[in-house]
Amino acid sequence: MTTPHLSADPGHLPPSDLTLSPLTGYTRAHWETAADHLLTSLRPYASPGLAQYRLTGRTGYSGAWSDGLEGYARSFLLAAFRIAGAQGIDPPGSAVISELVDRYATGLAAGTDPDHPEHWPPITDHSQPMVEAASVAVALHETRPWLWDRLPDAVRQRTVDWLGGFVGAKANESNWRLFQVVTEEFLASVNAPHSRAEIDAGLARLEDWYRGDGWYTDGDGRKFDYYNGWALHLYPVLWSRIAGPRADRGLVQEHRDRLRTFLDTHQYFFGSDGAPLYQGRSLTYRYATTAPLWVGALADATPLPPGRTRRLASGALKHFTDHGVPDERGLLSLGWYRPFLPATQPYSGPASPYWAAKAFLGLLLPADHPVWTATEEPGPVETADHRLALPAPGWLLHSTAADGIVRLVNHGSDRLPPPPATAQENPHYARLAYSTATAPETPPDDGPFGHDNHIALVGNAGATFRTRIHPLYTDGPRAASWHTPCLRDADPPAARIVSASVVHGPWEVRVHLVDAPVGLTVREGGWAVADDDEPPTGSSSPGRAVAVRRDGLTSTLVGLLGWETGPDARHGTVAHRTGHNAYGTHSATPLLTVDHPGGTLLLATLVVLSADPAVHSTLRTPESDVQARAMPDGTVEIRFPDGHRDFVRADVPAGR
Repeated sequence: MTTPHLSADPGHLPPSDLTLSPLTGYTRAHWETAADHLLTSLRPYASPGLAQYRLTGRTGYSGAWSDGLEGYARSFLLAAFRIAGAQGIDPPGSAVISELVDRYATGLAAGTDPDHPEHWPPITDHSQPMVEAASVAVALHETRPWLWDRLPDAVRQRTVDWLGGFVGAKANESNWRLFQVVTEEFLASVNAPHSRAEIDAGLARLEDWYRGDGWYTDGDGRKFDYYNGWALHLYPVLWSRIAGPRADRGLVQEHRDRLRTFLDTHQYFFGSDGAPLYQGRSLTYRYATTAPLWVGALADATPLPPGRTRRLASGALKHFTDHGVPDERGLLSLGWYRPFLPATQPYSGPASPYWAAKAFLGLLLPADHPVWTATEEPGPVETADHRLALPAPGWLLHSTAADGIVRLVNHGSDRLPPPPATAQENPHYARLAYSTATAPETPPDDGPFGHDNHIALVGNAGATFRTRIHPLYTDGPRAASWHTPCLRDADPPAARIVSASVVHGPWEVRVHLVDAPVGLTVREGGWAVADDDEPPTGSSSPGRAVAVRRDGLTSTLVGLLGWETGPDARHGTVAHRTGHNAYGTHSATPLLTVDHPGGTLLLATLVVLSADPAVHSTLRTPESDVQARAMPDGTVEIRFPDGHRDFVRADVPAGR
């Protein structure tokens, strides 16, 4: 399945090699060329002393000074993987590697000089330079023979002085603790002042956040997203590369074992078109989602065949290239495909997307490594339908080979700190589901977020939203959670919504117990589908609403139980929006509404996202449609079109 978007001219890339890479055509040469293109395109935005990269666009909340450092540090990380991967040797007829060494050595000399007009902001408690210092430290380690070892003593001293701002400083209690670990370990490697206690304490915090089965939460709470892969698994491996014999072998092995376990499921997070699953923050890093695939091979900690590792990683790189990334200037914009600020966070500056550099970790593997020489193998999503229960984050994954779509059902990740912190709506975490073919509705202003993959109570004070998620269970094809509906600017109603999901093939049935007072309307939304060029079409009838994108991707919502109460019973509509979706300018979401009678209302809803014509054909045939039946014991029996039956219940155990 492909998303309808304009493609960038990939003329800067080598010809496809369909013998070695029959699925993507991409080889190591494509990765090297893509890195060179990104780095060359950044050069015009460098400051005269090459210490900052001043890209145009919205400034991050740390300010333009910090943004300039971010441009240097994150592109230096990319340059380091390119330099080290080439062993510091220029390819025949080119000086690309030596030019990168000179460019970043010059910028380092200027940025660490406090008297230079382009000097970098200092590392202080909880400051953004902490993040960038880690990239500088990793890059210096990986290029040590070609850059660090050849620097003048004065530049080396200024560099350790600047990096040394980390010693004794307080980092955020999240993946930032690992930035301190790798930075101070680099200082240790060059016999500069550092704190072994701070390194050990940062590594120990990982143990507090480990939830099992390869999953960390990014700090306290239930903050599950891609930071699990591109930070919390990544930096321990990078630390061990810097530490060498100083690293505790038992701890290193434990990190590798956890990474191996994580990769066994991470491989299911990519659609057959290469698209990563769209969930969580910092998504503008795009193909950095492939970083743990490469680092698993780098650390000999992957269960994946080498041809599959390259297929998944190259598939993601190719997916974005085919969708106009980087843009016509060769730059990574703040967005997913096109510029789209609602996909970013307030800390995101114009150079933030260059943490996509982590996707190029594979270049550290030699050209004769099996990940580069093995024939590509299909990803698991391409070969069969799959269903995975992930109890640690409270997720269900279900994917279908016919259309290559991966869907994530969310009953566990909300990115909120532990109570009693104030809950805030976040559509990148609070939705009931995410996929590789859609994005949540996120308006460009401060207006209310979209209705997609969400159940709300609607009254005179507006619509409620889902904040803190309380997981109940994740087991087999089923998962459940409950939440207290909240309002933005008013006291919330005395209500609670318990939701349970059961998945089978492309189908998801959601069962809700909605406890609420009379006088409110219940509204449920399906998947939002989006397109840049044409608005998706919409149709509705009692108890059913459908939105269709021009390439056939279809979002369907069907009321199975409970939607027949009240004068607006089983009312289906389709909400159309412009400029609210990272996947396209025009978006559409199917909706169902029903009046709440007061007390407890049982609802069951079929929610379908598919590009498979056979699925839509089934949905048009009532006698083979999905069916739901309430049982005397409180469970709901679900019958699927292929005859498969399942049972699910949505209730909160006593004492919760």
